[in-house]
Amino acid sequence: MKSQNLVKIVSACVGVVVALLFLVLVVSEPDQDIVAKSPLLGQPAPSVASTTIDGEPFALERRKGSWVVLNFFNSTCVPCINEHDLLVEFAASELANANAAELYTIINDDSSDAVRDFFTKNGGTWPKITDDNGTIAVAFGVARVPETWIIDPNGIVRLRITGELSAGLLTEQVNRLREEFVS
Repeated sequence: MKSQNLVKIVSACVGVVVALLFLVLVVSEPDQDIVAKSPLLGQPAPSVASTTIDGEPFALERRKGSWVVLNFFNSTCVPCINEHDLLVEFAASELANANAAELYTIINDDSSDAVRDFFTKNGGTWPKITDDNGTIAVAFGVARVPETWIIDPNGIVRLRITGELSAGLLTEQVNRLREEFVS
């Protein structure tokens, strides 16, 4: 009889704990701060040498003098798919800027063919950089895609954005950094 009562009490306690955890998940606000810290901020960008999916060489250090936006991407990643139209808009708007940022997609754990098919269907003419063995992702400390990094014309890492971009965020951050860079 005592063991039956103990089982009922333990079961009730577990039920209460599960209900409280569920309540916390329901009422908690999602993390809105997607601008993330990194030991790379304010430091020279890691050395990146690879090729595009079209076989063209790519070396990040050769991009000095330009604002560079690196977007780590996988064609099956739902947040990557969701933010893609925003990247297409960003790239188009940068074409009109005399101090345009160069956008590059870093392919994270995906095939070149899958990425090529995705961009053919969804637009986006900027270069797609292969990261076959994950060294670029490791060098930048990418935890999961999407992640977006902004590098200034001196090759210094200025910003890391984790998670899916929201409308206008990338343009806003690049413009803010451009203003700070001039001052």
